[in-house]
Amino acid sequence: MSQEQHMFGARPQPPPPSNSYVPRQQEYDDRLQQQPFYTGSTTHLMNPSVQQFQDYESNHSRPELSLPETNPFFQPSEHSAAPSYDSHSEGPPAFGSGTVEPYPAWTTERQVPLSTEEIEDTLWDLQTKFGFQRESMRNVFDFLMQLLDSRASRMTPKQALATIHADYIGGPHANYRKWYFAAQLDLDDSIGRANNPGLQRAKTIVKGAQPDSKLIAAIDRWRSAMNNMSDYDRLRQVALFLLCWGEAANVRFVPECLCFIFKCADDYYQEVPEGRYLSNVIKPLYTFLRDQGYEVNDGKFVRREKDHAEIIGYDDVNQLFWYPEGLGRIVLRDRSRLIDTSQAQRFLKFDRIDWQATFFKTYYEKRSYRQLAVHFNRIWVLHIAVFCYFVAYNSQVMYRKFDGTEPTPAMIWSASALGGGIATLIMIIATLCEFTLVPTTWHNASHLSTRLLFLLATLALTAGPSIWVVIIDAGRTTSKIPLIIGVLQFLISAVVTAAFGIIPSGRMFGDRVSSKSRKYLASQTFTASYPALDSTSRTASYILWVLVFGCKFVESYFFLILSFKNPITVMVGMKIQRCSDKILGSLLCANHATFTLALMFVTDLLLFFLDTYLWYIIWNTVFSIGRSFALGLSIWTPWSEIFTRLPKRIYAKLLATGDMEVKYKPKVLVSQIWNAIVISMYREHLLSIEHVQRLLYHQVQGPDGRRTLRAPPFFLSYSDSQYKGKFYPLGSEAERRISFFAQSLTTAIPEPLPVDAMPTFTVLTPHYSEKILLSLREIIREEDQNTRVTLLEYLKQLHPIEWDNFVKDTKILSEEEAQSEGQDLSEKSSQGKADDLPFYCIGFKSSSPEYTLRTRIWASLRAQTLYRTVSGMMNYAKAIKLLYRVENPEVVRLYGGNTDKLEEELERMARRKFRFCVSMQRYSKFNKEEMENAEFLLRAYPDLQIAYLDEEPSKVKGGETRLFSALIDGHSEVIPETGRRKPKFRVELPGNPILGDGKSDNQNHAIIFYRGEFLQLIDANQDNYLEECLKIRNVLGEFETYNLSQQNPYAQWGQKEFSKAPYIFSENIGILGDIAAGKEQTFGTLTARALAWVGGKLHYGHPDFINATFMNTRGGISKAQKGLHLNEDIFAGMNAFARGGCIKQSEYYQCGKGRDLGFGTILNFQTKIGTGMGEQMLSREYYYLGTQLPIDRFLTFYYGHPGFHINNILVIKSVEIFIVVLVFLGTLNKQLTICQYNSQGNLIGGQQGCYNLVPVFDWIRRCIVSIFLVFFIAFLPLFLQELVERGTGSALVRLAKHFLSLSPIFEVFSTQIYTNSILSNLTFGGARYIATGRGFATTRISFAILYSRFAGPSIYMGMRILIMLLYATMAIWMPHLVYFWVSVLALCIAPFVFNPHQFSFADFIIDYREFLRWMSRGNSRSHANSWIGYCRLSRTQITGFKKKRLGHPSEKLSGDVPRASFRARLISEILIPWLGAFMFALCYMFVKSFPTKGSNPNTSPIIRLLVVSVGPLAWNAVVLIALFVVSVTMGPMLNSCCVRFGSVMASIAHGLALFGSFGLWFLELWDASHAVLGVIATIAIQRAIQKFLIGFCITREFKHDETNQAWWTGKWIGRGFGAHIMSQPAREFLVKIVELSLWSGDMLLAHFLLLILTPPVLIPYIDRVHATIWLRPSKQIRAPLYSMKQKRQRLYVIAMSIVIGAIALPAIFRSTVRLNCTVCTRL
Repeated sequence: MSQEQHMFGARPQPPPPSNSYVPRQQEYDDRLQQQPFYTGSTTHLMNPSVQQFQDYESNHSRPELSLPETNPFFQPSEHSAAPSYDSHSEGPPAFGSGTVEPYPAWTTERQVPLSTEEIEDTLWDLQTKFGFQRESMRNVFDFLMQLLDSRASRMTPKQALATIHADYIGGPHANYRKWYFAAQLDLDDSIGRANNPGLQRAKTIVKGAQPDSKLIAAIDRWRSAMNNMSDYDRLRQVALFLLCWGEAANVRFVPECLCFIFKCADDYYQEVPEGRYLSNVIKPLYTFLRDQGYEVNDGKFVRREKDHAEIIGYDDVNQLFWYPEGLGRIVLRDRSRLIDTSQAQRFLKFDRIDWQATFFKTYYEKRSYRQLAVHFNRIWVLHIAVFCYFVAYNSQVMYRKFDGTEPTPAMIWSASALGGGIATLIMIIATLCEFTLVPTTWHNASHLSTRLLFLLATLALTAGPSIWVVIIDAGRTTSKIPLIIGVLQFLISAVVTAAFGIIPSGRMFGDRVSSKSRKYLASQTFTASYPALDSTSRTASYILWVLVFGCKFVESYFFLILSFKNPITVMVGMKIQRCSDKILGSLLCANHATFTLALMFVTDLLLFFLDTYLWYIIWNTVFSIGRSFALGLSIWTPWSEIFTRLPKRIYAKLLATGDMEVKYKPKVLVSQIWNAIVISMYREHLLSIEHVQRLLYHQVQGPDGRRTLRAPPFFLSYSDSQYKGKFYPLGSEAERRISFFAQSLTTAIPEPLPVDAMPTFTVLTPHYSEKILLSLREIIREEDQNTRVTLLEYLKQLHPIEWDNFVKDTKILSEEEAQSEGQDLSEKSSQGKADDLPFYCIGFKSSSPEYTLRTRIWASLRAQTLYRTVSGMMNYAKAIKLLYRVENPEVVRLYGGNTDKLEEELERMARRKFRFCVSMQRYSKFNKEEMENAEFLLRAYPDLQIAYLDEEPSKVKGGETRLFSALIDGHSEVIPETGRRKPKFRVELPGNPILGDGKSDNQNHAIIFYRGEFLQLIDANQDNYLEECLKIRNVLGEFETYNLSQQNPYAQWGQKEFSKAPYIFSENIGILGDIAAGKEQTFGTLTARALAWVGGKLHYGHPDFINATFMNTRGGISKAQKGLHLNEDIFAGMNAFARGGCIKQSEYYQCGKGRDLGFGTILNFQTKIGTGMGEQMLSREYYYLGTQLPIDRFLTFYYGHPGFHINNILVIKSVEIFIVVLVFLGTLNKQLTICQYNSQGNLIGGQQGCYNLVPVFDWIRRCIVSIFLVFFIAFLPLFLQELVERGTGSALVRLAKHFLSLSPIFEVFSTQIYTNSILSNLTFGGARYIATGRGFATTRISFAILYSRFAGPSIYMGMRILIMLLYATMAIWMPHLVYFWVSVLALCIAPFVFNPHQFSFADFIIDYREFLRWMSRGNSRSHANSWIGYCRLSRTQITGFKKKRLGHPSEKLSGDVPRASFRARLISEILIPWLGAFMFALCYMFVKSFPTKGSNPNTSPIIRLLVVSVGPLAWNAVVLIALFVVSVTMGPMLNSCCVRFGSVMASIAHGLALFGSFGLWFLELWDASHAVLGVIATIAIQRAIQKFLIGFCITREFKHDETNQAWWTGKWIGRGFGAHIMSQPAREFLVKIVELSLWSGDMLLAHFLLLILTPPVLIPYIDRVHATIWLRPSKQIRAPLYSMKQKRQRLYVIAMSIVIGAIALPAIFRSTVRLNCTVCTRL
């Protein structure tokens, strides 16, 4: 009897690894089993499951009770019979036959084509012939037999073998067959070497030389050969393929290469030694792949400084094998070609192939924006060209007749037609960019050249006539010829724009998608075999996009374009007078309005783009909701009906009732399923015993004296208000799960097969360092002062009901134990609740292991632990056992009262149909605690399998360590000497398999241990529930191979069968949470529902079911090139989609997912998604999808995936550019006299020399409304989803909760985080896997850490925009700007607003002191958390680290960061910053070009700007030179006695730098608006100078920070600089000039932020109100205790007073204080 039975409600807990206690529950169990069967008493009903159904919680604990015939639940009808099977299936062996066959469906009784022994002999033979490892052969044998057993359980064994062979080798959907014809190997095989020498065979057969009829004939010959193949040959081919696959390691990522290896092996027959395949075939390929990314440095592999465009990756290697030309490139070391060798000899030549000379880049993943031009050219055409049509028609003021009058109709037609020229120009740019991305090899150069020539001709047709009509003729000709030319030009342009906007560029001039030419067969097969949509879905797809663009064009025309017409009219030709600059004269003033209008054009174009996404969201939501009604998922389906019909639906949809006839009353069968679900929730502490009593089926005495079943009142009384809260706690997890379960069964779902006929499937979970099981110390001890709470307290407050139920169970258990030991309970009860305090605090009173273990497990099941995932997924085994027993009551009757035998039979079935494998990459390197926890898992769940990497020293001295993929489970024997378990299988690898970001490689090394036909991919923070696991047969029914037809798979293939059936099946992820969870929820359900319907869902995330055979023959379940495939799952989804796999969305199945949604965690997740999207945009998958998908599916792909992120970029950029426009317009409004109009819109008289800017101000208001709507629309999907699924009240409450918890602020900030991460990745790279965190959402983070984390991504930009907005507000005030103030402030303060307890007064004060320390430390000695460290780290993205390793300890703190490329530095560090500096300098010079009272006409604003901008930098240089002299001369002497000498020197320098930053305020003589504009320009110029110095004048960084300390202390010798000691002082001098300037800026900026955050801190009780974002007031956590010294406020008050004074005093006294500043007036 296992102690696990103590865990009533927690999932069963087996003994801890120590086995240090003895189970004490036997008597309690025995007494409980003697209780009357549910007569209504609840006194002892601690575990209602005991006699109703077996204990499904453990594999090795309390024996499950028998359910003999006498049990009222199993009264057979008079006509009971054995279950029937499909007519084509002979059924497995009879129940109770005593068989222990490991593969019951593959036995001689079933007339198998080959016996198990014959199959094993075949594998032995292949192993000796090809040199495979014996361990690998054993693994493949078990893999193949499990696969045959799974198939044969629902069809005849002969049919099973034939269909498996068709899936792997010869069927219409087999990847090998597709590759065989794509690479034109049919010619190689059919013609032979004599008639088709290697030279000819290595060329693509083009149309004409190889007519289509010959390809069809070849396919027919293939089908006939496959049809006539013997069973032995079929098995041998499948076995050989699996053996090649099983040892391929990282070569599994290159599926067509693997096909080529298999083809060579299949042609070869001789014996070779064991291990030959690994060493001669796989190892050279692996070495090539490894050496692309890694090099040996000091005996260790280190990452090469190469970006993707320089690395020949998995996809490049794989694509070589697509084409005959590629196979012709494979050369041996003697320069002869492999293809010239006879087929039978090629396999032996693999060790002589020169792979280095063979492979080349097939696509350049260059880090640039060129990809966006190529992949999404149709998006740019549809927007920019149409925008040009609209604007050209409505801005006739821009092109006039030769005499300046209104343009002629011919001119209007011709000018409007320039939109076609713009469309053509976009296509030309895209084509030129495409030339740089693809090598000009055999299959792409010709069509690109053809396209370019055609486009140049088209440009002449669409733009050429305008030169004559609009510019040369300009209305002079009175004939109709210009009009005819103009109209024709417009028609041609319209056709061209439509063609370029609709037709994929890859299908122009050489259709690579649907052409019949064999030249393009490989491209079609591997990049464009998109699954066809049914007519309904395709129609819906077209309607969706017609509605989106129809609404968009109409709304944009009237709202954006027409409102822009009048601003264009007033701005064009505006001449500004009385304005002159000393240097530029009137040039600046004459063109200022034109420059402003150009920026307005850019703003309007960006808003034109944003409108499309707005309409996409609206219509996608409408379609999705319509779809939910069609699927029966809406709350508007009456709830009472959902629950009333639930028992019938359980019987009809979850049970395989088709084969059960009417042997048992449905009520009896349903009662077992329902009671099992209820009790599983009870075991998880979701329900109390009272709730359980009301939810269970009970046996009652009938009127005739017979015992009958009474259904729970729940089914009939759910909607009755008097029963509210009677069945489960309101708003609880139990309510959510039961409601989802009931609602999910209202949808149409596939019928289940009997359990013994269902396919086998495997759940695979990758694990790296995630927590397995929480220790007691982690649960009851505070992590640090900032968390303020123990993990247990935190979880108790999140799950109060579950904790209360857990405590009740523990108390009863404790009392039972005390009673059994003879203790008197009356004394304890008199002590009352005080005695129970330990239970409520920590869950136990006795520290014995069984009690502490209960608490550990309760916490682990509610945190993000692997234990939670494993226990949840093992519900599949319980579900299979439950279904098997319920549907086959004769099994129970057969075993009578022998519960052990019955349990063995049920476990055998569960083990046969379900496997769970955790890929624990680090298992062999686990520490003691991790190893104990892993062992605990294996004892709790003996069927759990763990795949791990095992290591062993090389057999050769100094050789590489040997690595193995090993597999253990709970049945593996323990080796006494080591204490480790002996692996069941141990397959040697060619080297370290972790070449990428880790997760994909971890999955790949373990993939050989999966079993069955389907895989479910689960992350290590997910959960599952019994009621969902009961739907497993329905879920698997979504796959086409589930119900295979009985015809021969090689019978005549109709062309129709090439339409692909679903291979990947994705469910709805049940994530719960708040703001971010709401967005995840809408993506996971609402968006995905519509995407899947119209064939655009590419994201197969977790948890997803996939057809394992389909995916593993096409490169595996994820892609693995380091950096590029960061979001590994979507790449596999895109790969599957392009190769014919369909990704489905199902609404009836859910999995739980970890929901730690702290601010930092969410932003880490968004950064990971953003950088991953940046990598996706570089990838070849986007190239193929973007240039080959038909228009409707392309638009679905774009707006469902990259469009979301590009929209975020456009939103932020539109805000930035719009603010710049406001600054430019502000300068006009500030300096010019603006015409005033009365309320009727008539010009008020007497305003000579005024300028009409009123239409421009109207345009500003419309722009602000547009930007507001774009942000606000983000809340629409969640609101509507909530409305449909939970009702109006719930939707309004959730929306209100979002707004009250400041969700709009978060929305703005997260948009910027997405934008920054994508743009940073596209420019510099550096994408890496970011652990999204498993901490507390309530942990407070200090100001300094938040500032350093978000300054670069958001705060700096936000503050720059805020200063611009301040000027715009001063110059053009309108109420609409309030929205911008909120939005822009959000960029600066969001990290602090969403920081728990940010406004706690004591913490705020302590934060400030910590911030000052952070700003000043790290100058005398290294400090991990300092401003100087943050500054260096920010800089390294540009400069990179020095390559040479010097062995300094602090080097371990930094990763390898290469120097940014010259192009990236030129664009991001020179062009963009200097463009900004130029624009703001123009603004400042413009306002200073107007004469003002008392101003000096000889001054030049540009001189003033340069003095103010460069002056502080020059001041810093002077200070640094002086201090350098002091430190070098005095430092070596003073350092020995004055430890803080370096800090003192640094403090002096930083203080003086801060003083030098206040020049402009005095130069402007207190003019606030001019000063603000000057600050804007100064910041832009200084930023441009700093970026230039960092990007082009500063060399790489050392990985240590000794240079900083050397500068301040003067001690340069002995710091490990080596040869760099002479150059470092000069380099550091430049660095320090920049650093002092940045330090001053950060100091001022941080104090300004603190000033903004100070007013809320002073509001009473603000901390409690603010904390309600995370926890209700009653659940809030105590504040920490601080000493009086810590809370001292004096320093903070002084600092804030200085800041306020510096801002306010000049503004107050500007009219009274006059500065007599001669320098100010002269500059």
